[in-house]
Amino acid sequence: MPQQPYSVQQVADLLGLHVKTVRNYVRDGRLKAVRIGKQYRIAREDLEAFTGRPVEPPARETAGRRRRVEFSGIVQVDAIGPEEVNRLATMLSTAVTSRPRSDRAMHVQTVYDEERAVLKVVVMGDPEGGAELLRVVAALAGEGL
Repeated sequence: MPQQPYSVQQVADLLGLHVKTVRNYVRDGRLKAVRIGKQYRIAREDLEAFTGRPVEPPARETAGRRRRVEFSGIVQVDAIGPEEVNRLATMLSTAVTSRPRSDRAMHVQTVYDEERAVLKVVVMGDPEGGAELLRVVAALAGEGL
């Protein structure tokens, strides 16, 4: 199956360049391309000749996006008082803010129904961080804070 030609945007993404830079290379004749309608298409062979090295396409592209995996979950804790809720919320907030900085953010939110003595903890973010926060909730809520 022949390789589909790259768009200017795809070439820019592959090379880490701005789209305008790639377009200028094409217009200057430095990067060979075919004009189809109002858009340029660049063959893989031409891109490899331009870069002087083999071009490794992304493993899987979906509309120019990289695959991400996110976790979201809700934990309900029954029979919990307001003081315990405050302690748990503070500890969870500290656990989230003390995580090493990464490109994957974690979010935690607590909702307390004082009349029913029910706490809901909403956790969103990367699966590893989510699992870590779920362990914290289970440990703290299980030991009665």
